[in-house]
Amino acid sequence: MADNGLVTVPSAHSVKGTIDRFESAARSKGLTVFARIDHAAGAQEAGLALRPTELLIFGSAKAGTPLMQSLQTIGVDLPLKALAWEDSAGKIWLSYNDPVWLAARHGLAPDSSAATKAMAAALAALSKQATGG
Repeated sequence: MADNGLVTVPSAHSVKGTIDRFESAARSKGLTVFARIDHAAGAQEAGLALRPTELLIFGSAKAGTPLMQSLQTIGVDLPLKALAWEDSAGKIWLSYNDPVWLAARHGLAPDSSAATKAMAAALAALSKQATGG
């Protein structure tokens, strides 16, 4: 499912398992993992409850820099992020921003189309590896 540039796919794994698998797949493709944030743990430290929710921040300077050379404001959306989360019914999901949508959001020149489509395909492949059985 996609909504306003957000791609969300179901996962056959736990939140932690989904992000573990995504991180492993990303690293195997040579991507840099910048951070992993456990939002539920942060909420717990603040005395609040939150269903399992983990964010992975990752990317590639080789892929992202040309987009920022075209228009630096896309840097607010780079590096890329993947969010695994559990809904109120206990279903696990993986969500990420569609790079093609991000390019449109920032008004990147048409010559960035091939790069953003390649990024979108790579994200779809990574999410399939992370969420599949």
